[in-house]
Amino acid sequence: MEPKIALQLWSIKEDCEKDFRNALREVKKAGYAGVEFAGYHGLSATEVRDLLNELDLAVAASHVPYEKLVDDFDATVAFEKAIGNTRIVIPYATFPDKKGWEDFAATLKTLLPTLQAEGFTVYYHNHGHEFTSISDFDAVAYLATALPGLKLEVDVYWLQYAEQNVDAWLEAQKAAVGLLHIKEMQAEPKESTEIGKGILPIVEYVQKAKTFELPWLIVEQEAFQALTPMEAMRANYQALHKIIEECR
Repeated sequence: MEPKIALQLWSIKEDCEKDFRNALREVKKAGYAGVEFAGYHGLSATEVRDLLNELDLAVAASHVPYEKLVDDFDATVAFEKAIGNTRIVIPYATFPDKKGWEDFAATLKTLLPTLQAEGFTVYYHNHGHEFTSISDFDAVAYLATALPGLKLEVDVYWLQYAEQNVDAWLEAQKAAVGLLHIKEMQAEPKESTEIGKGILPIVEYVQKAKTFELPWLIVEQEAFQALTPMEAMRANYQALHKIIEECR
């Protein structure tokens, strides 16, 4: 199975804020097959769906804050269904101790079956703090073990940033890994950059995604050096597309 390429729209957030419709048109022109949402910039579900249909862009997933799922469940679910999304990604959580993560898992345990009954797969997206803020505790692995129905959207940049053995960690959590965020890292300063300009073994991650039969590779970039976000978005597609072709 060859994964398709999507863009996490946070990568071009200023362009989305300025003109969301035009930003998505540029994403399609660049070659992306889909997008991962991080907000809808005032558009209704109908407007989002019509724009996606017009551009022939798929919804790879949507980042939906945990609080929205808890506090505004019905409206959130209705919106995601209306735009054709089936993957809800909780983009962030943090707690000062293990008890906080245990309570979070307990709440998710009641929420997951309800979302699954509505046709959604639910994911958790990691950063770096889940591996480092509590001594000898991997919060992401804990969630995957405590909640068999939960999938993981693994950000390889943050795994490396937290000084994890990325290959070994992915293998250990293989059953839960459902999506990969492909984000490149430059050595100094340690921040994201365009694919192929950094130090991460992106080819190995693509090969892993193919072995795991993942449906999407989701590009994200959060820091920019020589290129604008829009220029970087285009360069990232070209670089990742080339790697996927070479891994055939």
